[in-house]
Amino acid sequence: MNMQRKGTSRAFPKAPFLALGMALCLITTAPLKADRIRYKEEYFRLYHLHYIQYPDDTMENIYWLEKALQADFANPLYAVALIEDEVQWEKYRYLFMMHLNLKLIEQYLFLGNKWNKGQAYFYNAPWKEQNLKSLETAETCFKTALWYWKDALAWAGKAGERRFRFINLERVQYWQDEAHRIQGQALDYEKIIRRELSLLQKVRERFQTLSLSPLLPASPQ
Repeated sequence: MNMQRKGTSRAFPKAPFLALGMALCLITTAPLKADRIRYKEEYFRLYHLHYIQYPDDTMENIYWLEKALQADFANPLYAVALIEDEVQWEKYRYLFMMHLNLKLIEQYLFLGNKWNKGQAYFYNAPWKEQNLKSLETAETCFKTALWYWKDALAWAGKAGERRFRFINLERVQYWQDEAHRIQGQALDYEKIIRRELSLLQKVRERFQTLSLSPLLPASPQ
């Protein structure tokens, strides 16, 4: 029962996180019980936030969320929300897809900030190349988050269609609130991500100008 967005040839994202070269790490962190899981709702329940979000925790969450995107929906009887008719079922699926994309955006932003550098201090010059590489990884994470934002926007738009106006799914009220915030532009991840990318570029340019020479003591006269 996979859903495909109208007007596009792709049904689900194809794991752009692979561009980071970390897919193997994601797979090895996933518990073996995953092979008994089939549906979106089941994968989604494995997603969780940690008190301290280490990179491995974030990558594990990305793994489960990616799997949820690609899986089928469970029977409406086992949905996260109470589903009583076909119209509720349709809105629920749009909201679910939107929410999964929003969670992936959050996780990629978490991950990107682990490698991002807020400042380029002169004393970082000896590690210039390492810092530039770290910024490159952070940039990839941010751009991947931006990629998911486009899908989140599309699904929020479908969930907000006029015919769903009086359809309220109480158990996923938070998802409905997210859709309203997106439609009213109160939630705009593109603006946030573009700002992060702009700041990252300024730090990168600063690192590129760093030189080891100021760190060397002056020759005695």
